[in-house]
Amino acid sequence: MEEKDKNNHAGEQPEENKQQEEEQSRLNKKMNRRDILKGLATVPVLGVFAWGYYKKRKYDRVLKKVIRDELGMEYAPPVMATGPASGRQLRVGVIGYGHRGPQLMKAAGFLPPSVIDDMRKAAEKNPMDKRYRDFMEQDDLNIVINGICDIFDIHAEEQMAAAANLHKEGSEGKPAYPVKRYRTYKELMAADDIDAVIIAAPDHWHAPMTIEAARNGKHVYCEKPMTWNVPETYLVRDEVKKSGIVFQLGHQGRQTESYIKAKEAVGKNLLGKINLIEVTTNRNSPNGAWVYPIHPKASPLNIDWKQFIGQAPWHDFDLKRFFRWRCWWDYSTGLSGDLFTHEYDAMNQILGLGIPQYASGSGGIYYYKDGRTVPDVQHEVFEYPDRNLTLMYSATLASDKERGKVVMGHDGWMEVGSTLNVYADRESDRYRKLIKSGKIDPSLPIYSYSPGRKNLDAITTATEKYFAGRGLLYTYRGGKRVDTTHLHIKEWLESIRKGTQPSCNINRGFEEAITNQMGVIALRQGRRVEWDPDKERII
Repeated sequence: MEEKDKNNHAGEQPEENKQQEEEQSRLNKKMNRRDILKGLATVPVLGVFAWGYYKKRKYDRVLKKVIRDELGMEYAPPVMATGPASGRQLRVGVIGYGHRGPQLMKAAGFLPPSVIDDMRKAAEKNPMDKRYRDFMEQDDLNIVINGICDIFDIHAEEQMAAAANLHKEGSEGKPAYPVKRYRTYKELMAADDIDAVIIAAPDHWHAPMTIEAARNGKHVYCEKPMTWNVPETYLVRDEVKKSGIVFQLGHQGRQTESYIKAKEAVGKNLLGKINLIEVTTNRNSPNGAWVYPIHPKASPLNIDWKQFIGQAPWHDFDLKRFFRWRCWWDYSTGLSGDLFTHEYDAMNQILGLGIPQYASGSGGIYYYKDGRTVPDVQHEVFEYPDRNLTLMYSATLASDKERGKVVMGHDGWMEVGSTLNVYADRESDRYRKLIKSGKIDPSLPIYSYSPGRKNLDAITTATEKYFAGRGLLYTYRGGKRVDTTHLHIKEWLESIRKGTQPSCNINRGFEEAITNQMGVIALRQGRRVEWDPDKERII
């Protein structure tokens, strides 16, 4: 009997003892975690990080609930179609292979074998260089390039080699089919075996080529800006609408996930009444200031100079003007047409701005004293009195300080680029109680969206860094990095097949072109210009 009692005492505990020990164990765990955090807080550096991490995790949990339940925002990426193109094969012609042309052809799935070789070697040397992988993983757009046109013979040969490389092969491959080179854009537009054209010529050729394509029933993907002057802006719109072709303007930012999320945030009124938008350009390299390399073999013997000039004022043969044409008003619309138009279209996409009522501008050539006529520092202000807001553009080509895009409202403000961050304003009406309760910290974003990056991305030039930071080089689909221009061209081709309108159609192009021209006129004439929406004219 005593032995039995002894065994029971050693092997089993009364129920109340078990409960007490379990409760003590829970208390010990709580105290250990609390004491550890408090103890770490007394350790320099490590304690600060540990305590901050603990607080941030707790804040994030509360904030996510606020964002979901009270603001209606989700962190999931926008739902967008992916996969190879379906429908009939389209026959495409490409005009221009200078600076933007190779990028557009790459986005469409075509590179010269020599460039494929170079990308392979770069990937072997640097595993972080994903350009070859990204190119090979692009969706098949189900197109062939039947014709090309470039007025510089060497570029034209490279362009034909790219167009014939249908299977994305290196130097070990063979051309898939013969590609015809056209000496003039009008001959290409008249070809029976071409359904659509990609225009990558200098700015002063965008309108004449688009008009010619429309008159020949060719669908058009045209690089920005849409036009070089005001009169041709109306002609382009009229011809495109009359012909019924599918027109897409080259603002590939319309495919950027963070821009799409920014539009959602505005639609759900996270910022309150928006009153000021600031967009900027800061670049500090010769390439960023359009001082592009001059081909060592270029000469009057292999460049059709007369065709390059076209409707522009006559000037004797000049290699700088041919390769760096963006530096002169004779062929471009400067900072406004090249870079502001991207920033404007992003805001037009997010906010539906349309054409402003007033525009003013200033600037000058402050750094690049190389004979150029367009400013390297420029500021433009666009006013929307009917919406009680102003859009400001500020640019310099001699400083690399990042400023980005900021949209400011009474209740909050947001930074938009390759990522999106939304902050509550300290004096907000909407967030006052949430700030006071500690659920929202105005120094931290109330909403952040970063498209699915898992690894750092290889950026090889300062200009690439500039465009990547603005979401204009690539975005993500299902966590995979994708060229935004590829997606923009794909959208255009799908619209052709389906008979629908793409995101940057002729109506959005008209808004971009008029806004751009208002800024240019205000700058060059030193006056405030006005848009008359009833008569559709700039005064």
